[in-house]
Amino acid sequence: MVFTLPQDTALHPEPAWSDRQLADNPHAEPDKARRVEKMFAAIAPSYDLNNRVHSFGRDQAWRRAAVRLADLKPGDRVLDVACGTGDLTFAFAAELNRLAKPQTIEPGQVIGLDFTQEMLTIARQKSGETQADADNPLVPFRHGDAMALPLPDASVDVVSIAFGIRNVADPAKALAEFHRVLRPGGRLIVLEFTVPTNPVTRLGYHFYCGWLMPRTASLIARDKSGAYKYLPRSVNTFAGKAQLIDALHIAGFAGVTTKNLTLGIAACYRGVKR
Repeated sequence: MVFTLPQDTALHPEPAWSDRQLADNPHAEPDKARRVEKMFAAIAPSYDLNNRVHSFGRDQAWRRAAVRLADLKPGDRVLDVACGTGDLTFAFAAELNRLAKPQTIEPGQVIGLDFTQEMLTIARQKSGETQADADNPLVPFRHGDAMALPLPDASVDVVSIAFGIRNVADPAKALAEFHRVLRPGGRLIVLEFTVPTNPVTRLGYHFYCGWLMPRTASLIARDKSGAYKYLPRSVNTFAGKAQLIDALHIAGFAGVTTKNLTLGIAACYRGVKR
């Protein structure tokens, strides 16, 4: 008779994503939201480092492109959804401050929102926010869900989401929420990875993102959650560019445009609320 000792789940936690789940479509998992939150909590401490290393520093350039496409006006109010550790949030804040200086007016406000507390903890540390000024931080970070935004109707001028729409359990519901909180004429900015259409670029992309990056990123993060297996798989199984454009139109956005970034590895989508 063979006896099996119970596994210590504290020492050997269940991964957020198993190979079996990733062999199928991870977006179809009924508890996708819970798994995504668990995954980002696990990789939060090394998230920025992995972004810089594995994008060769291009991730910050992509965020700057997103800020430019938002066409900020002095005094705008911006909501950065799925803000993670705050890089895009801070980029918006810096641009609003720059716009405010010549006019000597209030610089507007940027709110960062994410549903993973561990990511928000790092964002607050990066902002220099202390417990003493947590009630009135220069860049407030809030815990919240993209599918149920804690803001009133028509209350912001720009909504952004960078590399996060594919991680939402119901992207259509999130897009409807983005439309709800935007003022008429408000802009939505969606920054997301795409699979390159050029055959040569696509071949290199699949090798790098499908084989090399999951191994090196997991090593840097010491990750056992399956995060860096999920992330490239989530790109490959997510809506294509045409489908995402259709989804923006269905949500009520007009004038939808896209800008390819770095050989089509990423794209920035822009829509305007009628």
